[in-house]
Amino acid sequence: MLGNVASLHRWPVKSLRGQRVRAARFDERGMAGDRAHVLLDGRPERSGNVLTVRQNPDMLSWSASCGDDPDPDAPPVLRSPAGAELPWRDPQLPAVLAESLEIPLSLRTADGQQDRGPTVLVTFEESLRALGAELGAEVDLARFRTNLHLRTGLPAFAEERWEPGTVLRAGAVRFEVVGEHAGPCIRCAVPSWDAFGGQRWPQLQKHLIDEHENKFGVIVRVTRAGEVTEGDEVEVEPG
Repeated sequence: MLGNVASLHRWPVKSLRGQRVRAARFDERGMAGDRAHVLLDGRPERSGNVLTVRQNPDMLSWSASCGDDPDPDAPPVLRSPAGAELPWRDPQLPAVLAESLEIPLSLRTADGQQDRGPTVLVTFEESLRALGAELGAEVDLARFRTNLHLRTGLPAFAEERWEPGTVLRAGAVRFEVVGEHAGPCIRCAVPSWDAFGGQRWPQLQKHLIDEHENKFGVIVRVTRAGEVTEGDEVEVEPG
């Protein structure tokens, strides 16, 4: 045993703020309910493309929650910047979102809409703390939109060197660095925005590029399905 699961995080609607959960189901979808809902850009030049923080940081002023069910089958409830709650299936939601974000849009629901397919993003407390020490400022985990955050005995940034075939076991679930896009996570510009999209911290990404080849966390796939609960034991088998 190398440690335990520090926290679990689900992001029901891509690029909106998400939720911390006590337990989650992991299977061929990745984390059940994660990025299962997206907003589609309605502007003519981008019609049908998934709308993300890269196009509109104001998306982070909205949040979404599916409750605490490990395998949610109910659609999420969205919370506006003003605190109003709107169910995903509310016929008024597309218009309310379009007005708030100032972009015409529509909604889509489908499993496996993560950027890199039905994968799971894993981060490590040791690396998060070390990154903060390097920058001389605390770094909010929410910037990285992780699914599975671990507390282990591994050295900081050890995951940057994880090779194909590396196996991670958490609770009843087996994860592996396998398949397309798996391995150390190359970051986009999204972590430079704070969790609410209000301010940008360009130095964060510059530091990751200069000192860590723009890597933070590791992308894995589920090779044995099951449920993970906060506090579960964790093991790692190098590839």
